[in-house]
Amino acid sequence: MKDLLRPDLVFRLTGRLWVESAADRFMGIGRLELLGLIQQHGSISRAAQGMGMSYKRAWDLVSSLNAQSARPLVLTQTGRRHRVTAEGERLIAEFEALQARFLAAEAAEAERLF
Repeated sequence: MKDLLRPDLVFRLTGRLWVESAADRFMGIGRLELLGLIQQHGSISRAAQGMGMSYKRAWDLVSSLNAQSARPLVLTQTGRRHRVTAEGERLIAEFEALQARFLAAEAAEAERLF
C-alpha cells in the first residue's frame, strides 16, 4: 500500500471497537467511560455531566447495558445513588483489555501499511 500513497501526506489508521448484538450496541469506549464515571461518582447524573450528555441519554445507555447483560451492571440504591456491580467492574476490566489488544493490532497494521 505504501506505493499507492502520496509521500507528502501523513496517513494514519483509525478504528473503533464495539461489542454488539443483532438488536443493539452493548459496549464501546463511550459506555466504558460512562461506567467508569458512575463508579467514580456514584451517580448517573454526575457521570452524564462529566461526559457532557443529558441524564436521559446516560440513563438510556445504562438501561441498555443492564437489559443486555445476564446480571445488572449498575444498581440504583437508596437516595438516588448508583453503584457499578462486580459484574460491571468485570466488564470494565474485560473491555479495557480488549481495547488495549485492539489498539496494539491497529498500531501493528499501521506500521505495516505506512
